[in-house]
Amino acid sequence: MFKRIPGTKDILPEEALTWQKIEEASRKIFFLYNYREIRTPILEQANLFNRTLGENTEIVQKQMFLIPHAEDCYALRPEGTASIARAYIENNLDKTSVFLKLYYLGPMFRFERPQKGRMRQFHHLGCEVIGTEEAYIDIEIICLAGVILEELGIKGYQFELNTLGCSKDKNGLKELLNDRLKDNLQHFCPECKVRFNRNILRILDCKKKACQEIIAKSDISHTHLCPECKAHFHLVREGLNSLGIKYRINPYLVRGLDYYNRTVFEIKHPGLGAQDALGAGGRYDQLIHELGGPVTGAMGFAFGIERLLLVMNNTPTDNGKDLVYVIALGEQAKKETLKLLVNLRKSGICADTDYTSRSLKASLRGAGNLQAKYVVIIGEDELKKGTLTLKNMLSGEQKEIKATDLIQTLKTDIKCCARTPAGN
Repeated sequence: MFKRIPGTKDILPEEALTWQKIEEASRKIFFLYNYREIRTPILEQANLFNRTLGENTEIVQKQMFLIPHAEDCYALRPEGTASIARAYIENNLDKTSVFLKLYYLGPMFRFERPQKGRMRQFHHLGCEVIGTEEAYIDIEIICLAGVILEELGIKGYQFELNTLGCSKDKNGLKELLNDRLKDNLQHFCPECKVRFNRNILRILDCKKKACQEIIAKSDISHTHLCPECKAHFHLVREGLNSLGIKYRINPYLVRGLDYYNRTVFEIKHPGLGAQDALGAGGRYDQLIHELGGPVTGAMGFAFGIERLLLVMNNTPTDNGKDLVYVIALGEQAKKETLKLLVNLRKSGICADTDYTSRSLKASLRGAGNLQAKYVVIIGEDELKKGTLTLKNMLSGEQKEIKATDLIQTLKTDIKCCARTPAGN
């Protein structure tokens, strides 16, 4: 018997309803903020991520799913930003619009030890804004992330905020860290000892308690920032304060990818345990140009959908539709049911029938299991009289109506789908 690969998950129909709720709520908010959807391939050239994420990052060194083929090497995408940056440049999107607001939903892949909220195939929903260095878009993106969480009914989260400054400021931060940490290097974990020489900023990402204690004593402040970056960060905080968005300044927050600069943020939730990030994002003003595109500012964020599921209210999700279940008694009734189902669906009414030739009692039980709101029964007597038996499954009320009155009767009582099928 075949089994799923560790770190992957089958999303079963009942669970998929909650996934749909997340996706639909996110699309609603992105629409209100005037973001447009982009879909990129899950397969990219591996060098795209080596270059954008940083060759010394944990993702590149340990976590990418690589697929060598002849002289090429491909990778299953570990995150969405690099792919969107590549698509922006390759498709000359800067020629069609100097300012783009994009969103995406889809699977990502990282080869890591599966644990709570961390899968080898996981899913992101996120957004990217390309074309501005204005602090006001930083404010909008952080606000948007909070609005999505509110729409999903998620409470108790915390924004953590920091700024890395520009490229020169980041180099100043590296020098500051080198000076503050070098005397304690022997007390760091083996990985952080390597990070100290390869990319010292990665030490700040370490989750080991001993390393965190040393880092906490390093007294990092924003003294390495240039006046322009200080002003940018001040404006971001001022805007968040004016909108009533609560956050905590965390000077040790750098994010795990090399392309970030200036504003970075994480959204944490105590319900997730040690790996407590629901989502994160930041600014990446050099990335587009480094990949061969124009000089332009950019910022984005992403939520892990599996992580959102862990902190959402797990009460059963309504299927969002008022199902009408047709039970046909006899061969002639089955033939009539085919036409009836087509007409119901053309009218925007969700409808189904029993294809297993069960008894009336068993079919009614099946309708109940599907949470049908109405059952329509068609038998020989109904066919002769041109009527139908309509049963309200919530109240138990049952009545005989003319077959020609069915659709109007249902439309009067139930909410039909907002969209009717194309061509009708």
